[in-house]
Amino acid sequence: MSGSEQAAPRRKKRSWRRLRQLPTHAVMLPLAILWVYPFIWMVSTAFKAESPFADALRLIPEVFTLDNFQRAWDVGNFGQYFFNTVVVTAGVVAIVIIVSSLAGYGLGRGDMPGRKLIVGALVATMFLPSGYSIIPVFLLIDSLGLNNSLAGVILAMAGPAHVVAILLFMGYFAALPKELEEAATIDGAGHPRIYARIMLPLAKPVVGTVAIFNIIGAWNAFLVPLVFTLTRPDLRTIGVGMYSFFGEFGTDWSALAAAAVIAIAPIVVVFLWLQKFFIEGIAGAVKN
Repeated sequence: MSGSEQAAPRRKKRSWRRLRQLPTHAVMLPLAILWVYPFIWMVSTAFKAESPFADALRLIPEVFTLDNFQRAWDVGNFGQYFFNTVVVTAGVVAIVIIVSSLAGYGLGRGDMPGRKLIVGALVATMFLPSGYSIIPVFLLIDSLGLNNSLAGVILAMAGPAHVVAILLFMGYFAALPKELEEAATIDGAGHPRIYARIMLPLAKPVVGTVAIFNIIGAWNAFLVPLVFTLTRPDLRTIGVGMYSFFGEFGTDWSALAAAAVIAIAPIVVVFLWLQKFFIEGIAGAVKN
């Protein structure tokens, strides 16, 4: 049988597969457009000089302007909010990675007494809404004298057990060969050195995954930053500061759209930067 004769059935099979996928594409394409349209409209409105509702369906502005960004950054005080958010996000991510990786290392390696009980208790806390624990967390932070400070916001967000992060580290560390620890122990390394020099560097995919989850969570947080900066508006983060564009007599929609673009852009950049580690970390967790 010649090559062309062998290729004909394959082409026919591919054509039939495409035809079978047409109904799925016909349903999913309009849904995708509906899902993406609000984001496209937001970006378009951020650059509009005219009223965003003059012709709401028109996505291309008649006149492009950057005044909305300048108004959001200066008048809306988004420059300060942006700085506060960067500080809070960096602090939360650093604490969560260190604490979760240490907990995952302790639970994933060796035979810790009560290990199953601890893991069960951690999993049980996943079903407790975060808002239910805000009062004891507030009392604890206030007793430490850290209320109305960025340090208080960081501790309030990073302090509760981040169960998913712990389980990811635990599963990854548990799958690593024991020979690594045995060789390090023979060389005179203790558990702290094994963790810092061997285990944590090997867990880069999980570190990237946990970093992405917590960057997004801390960057977009609203309840905790609001509660712990009630009397200090200058310490607000982006999630709370977004509401400054809603006035008593109206809403500055163009500046709000520009502020939303400013808030979303860093998240997109960080995700594109860390997506390789994110995919590897999720794949490793599912495999384990």
